[in-house]
Amino acid sequence: MVDKRKREWKIGGLMNVSAMTLALVTIFSANPALALSELKQAHPVETEQDTAPPPLDEPQIGPDGGLPQPNPIIRTVPQSQNQDMNAEPGMAIETDSVDIITDPALLPELAQRMRELIIEAAATGNIENLRALLGAGPTATQLAFGEIEADPVEYLRSISGDGEGQEILAILIDLLNTGFVRVDAGEPGETFVWPYFTALRLEALTPPQKVELLRLVTAGDVEDMKAYGGYNFYRIGISPEGQWRFFIAGD
Repeated sequence: MVDKRKREWKIGGLMNVSAMTLALVTIFSANPALALSELKQAHPVETEQDTAPPPLDEPQIGPDGGLPQPNPIIRTVPQSQNQDMNAEPGMAIETDSVDIITDPALLPELAQRMRELIIEAAATGNIENLRALLGAGPTATQLAFGEIEADPVEYLRSISGDGEGQEILAILIDLLNTGFVRVDAGEPGETFVWPYFTALRLEALTPPQKVELLRLVTAGDVEDMKAYGGYNFYRIGISPEGQWRFFIAGD
């Protein structure tokens, strides 16, 4: 009885194996094998060369064999044009060139002496010490574009920011220690004018000149002057004969 069951199990197992084999043959017959070349086309393989980024442009070689330099930045500075100086005292005049004088020793002796006296009086801190230098009558120092009815020393005190005149004295010293220009050379109205900014376009100042200007006024003042058309802070004029002709600010 046992032997009969073993024979039936073996026969059933063989039939199952035969059935599975027949099914596999049927499947592969329906899907024929692909050639190697067909497999490559059906499933392309990406290589390192295919996925690499495109090469960068080759650098251009200059005529000397090296890499060319970038184009230089060229800043064209317009030719300096002097501002017109009208007949008003201390306003710049139009000239072909401006000679900026920085050595007070080049002043005529009397003009040099007046400069020194103004500085000495201002350094005392007492504005009253300017009185003898301001003159009187036709040779009085001009302190405003219009007529002033007040005493000249009192007028200077009134326009000083501190109310005592020390600010004005400080301005006098600062101005007379800058460079200056000679105006109307050889004419009856010849005058040495401080500072030299009165004769220059502010837009054409060099960096060192800008620093000099900023020692007298603020950056905001400079921008206002540019909008105005020129330097309009205090200026001083002394004649070759030593007359203190003006100490005036223009609006």
